[in-house]
Amino acid sequence: MIAIACDHTAVELKKEIEALLDEMNLPYRDFGTDSTASVDYPVFAERAARAVASGECEKGIVLCGTGLGVSLAANKVRGIRCALCGDCFTAEMSRQHNNANMLAMGARVIGPELAKRIARIFLTTDFAGGRHARRVDMIMALEEGKTLQ
Repeated sequence: MIAIACDHTAVELKKEIEALLDEMNLPYRDFGTDSTASVDYPVFAERAARAVASGECEKGIVLCGTGLGVSLAANKVRGIRCALCGDCFTAEMSRQHNNANMLAMGARVIGPELAKRIARIFLTTDFAGGRHARRVDMIMALEEGKTLQ
């Protein structure tokens, strides 16, 4: 199950991504919003992030005007590694090297076709493990308040 959420600036892009998820036969849970009336993006990013962190959803996609706000909000939830991606290579590396479990994109920054390509790559790329697992463990240790040596 994929968690998906957006603010008012990204409602149309969310529809495009949901169509992609349907095409890929990936079930998803929509955490809103569905309106272009102004809303506070942290509320919707948190809903999706908590679903991923709890294990209810395997991965998540959050959208706002730039992608930055939702990525910052999602990353405040323990266990989330949300990658803001505006290109295909970053999306691939966020999964292979960082085991990102959420993708953030900006509806005012990239068009729907690129966003769909980025989402497809993010959702189909596996974590490489190996030396990258050690580094992801280090990132998660920082979240727990530990100091790296």
